[in-house]
Amino acid sequence: MEHKFRCDCPITSAIDIIGDKWSLVIIKQMLTENKKTFKDFIESEEAIATNILSSRLKMLEEFKIIKKGKLPQNKKTNIYTLTEKGIALTPLIVELSIWSDANLREFHSDLYAGEQVEMIRGNKEKFIENIIEKYKKNN
Repeated sequence: MEHKFRCDCPITSAIDIIGDKWSLVIIKQMLTENKKTFKDFIESEEAIATNILSSRLKMLEEFKIIKKGKLPQNKKTNIYTLTEKGIALTPLIVELSIWSDANLREFHSDLYAGEQVEMIRGNKEKFIENIIEKYKKNN
């Protein structure tokens, strides 16, 4: 399938793939919440619509950011896992967390402020390494 990009700018091209409202949320859920099945994503607090989720999963698979497989014990259920391309988005997701913490807290007083935020502030590189290591261990 040939993909259409708006222009030849690397940033704009990346945004064409991961810049919608849901793609990075799905990737974040896979990385940090161990979401793997369609049902896992649907039941999350972000409340993504089924048609949007189907579309995003398909698009992420087409760009080899995720791959689709089957559960060993249930061949009817699809599982989604991140590829190396998908895992490589971890620093971007962490940077968005840092930016959000620094710039959105005044507008969103309920923004998460737990141990993970402190870990990111303390050693961002180590935090990224830990997320990736944990993800690979569980998949």
